[in-house]
Amino acid sequence: MTAIKINRKHVMNLSKFPRIRLAHLPTPLEPLRNLSAELGGPEIWIKRDDCTGLSTGGNKARKLEFLMAEAAAVKADMVMTQGATQSNHARQTAAFAARLGMKCHLLLEDRTKSNNEQYRTNGNVLLDHLHGATTEDRPSGLDMNAELEAVAEKFRSKSQTVYTIPGGGSNPTGALGYVDCAFELVGQVKEMNLAVDSVVHATGSAGTQAGLVTGLKGLNSGIPVLGIGVRVPREQQEANVLKLARETAAKVGLPDIVHDEDVVANCDYVGPGYGLPADSTIEAIRMLARIEGILLDPVYSGKGMAGLIGLIREGTFKKGQTVVFLHTGGSTALFGYQSLFTEQEAA
Repeated sequence: MTAIKINRKHVMNLSKFPRIRLAHLPTPLEPLRNLSAELGGPEIWIKRDDCTGLSTGGNKARKLEFLMAEAAAVKADMVMTQGATQSNHARQTAAFAARLGMKCHLLLEDRTKSNNEQYRTNGNVLLDHLHGATTEDRPSGLDMNAELEAVAEKFRSKSQTVYTIPGGGSNPTGALGYVDCAFELVGQVKEMNLAVDSVVHATGSAGTQAGLVTGLKGLNSGIPVLGIGVRVPREQQEANVLKLARETAAKVGLPDIVHDEDVVANCDYVGPGYGLPADSTIEAIRMLARIEGILLDPVYSGKGMAGLIGLIREGTFKKGQTVVFLHTGGSTALFGYQSLFTEQEAA
C-alpha cells in the first residue's frame, strides 16, 4: 500500500459539534511484535482504545464526549442508556455522568440468559453501581430503545430532564467520536511512516465502524476497515453500519462519500451468540495475555482478535502487509466470566 495522501477537499470540521473532552487522547498506536512473530503473517499494530481512561477505558469514551455534551447542552439532570448485562457502554456512561454530576439510570438486557452470579453482579455491573448508577433488568428480545424511552417518560413526568442514549452510543452524534479517531489514527500513521493495509476491530452496535469508515473515507486515506461481527449475521451487520455511516457522513457535511463497498464485516467468529465466547475467543484472550500482556474481553475485542488471528492463519492477511487492530476495551467484563476460564483450567 502507498503512503497516505489527504484529499483536502474532504477536510471535516468537528469543532462545530459540542464536545466534553474527558477521554485520554490520543491513545497509543504500538506494534505487537510477539503476536506478529507467533502468527508469521503481517506486521500487526494495535490502537489502544482500551486506554481512553474513564472507568478502565474503552471505545465508548470517544462517543460519550459528543453525546454527553449534547446532554449538558439541554441541561439534562439524568442520562439514560441501555445495553447487555455486562455492557461496557453502560459502565462508561455511568462514569461520565458521575464526572458531570448527573444521575444515571441503566436498562440491562439479559442477552446471555446466564444464571452465573459473577456474570450478573461482577465486572461492569459492579462498576455501574460504584459510579452511582441505578439499574433495571430486562429479558432478552425486547425493543430496548423503545423500553428506554418508555422509562425515560416516567422520569420526565416527575419533572426530570432526561437525555437518552441508544445502545452502544451508536447514533450519528456518537459516531463522531470515531470520525475523530480516524483523524487521530491517520496522523499517527503518517508520523510513523506506516503503510496500513487494513484496520480490523470488533463491530456490534455499528457506531465505531461507521465513524471510522466515514472519517477514513473523508480523509481519502485509502485505508479499508474490516469489522469482525459479535452478534448478528453479516448482511444485517453491514446494513446497520452502512446506514449509520451515511447518516454520520451527512452530519459532517459529506453525504456522498460512503458507498456500499466501503462497509465490510466478517461474522464468522460470533460463536454461540452475543456475549457467549467461542473457543477461538478464549484462545485469542489467552494468547494476547500470555505473549503481549494485553487483556481482551470475551464479548467484543476477544472476538475481534479471534477474527484477525483466523484470517491471518487462512492467508487473508499475509507477510509484508501491515494491519492495525483497534482495541475497543472491555476487559472489566473478564471478571464476570471467571468461571469460564477456571473451568478450562480444570479441564
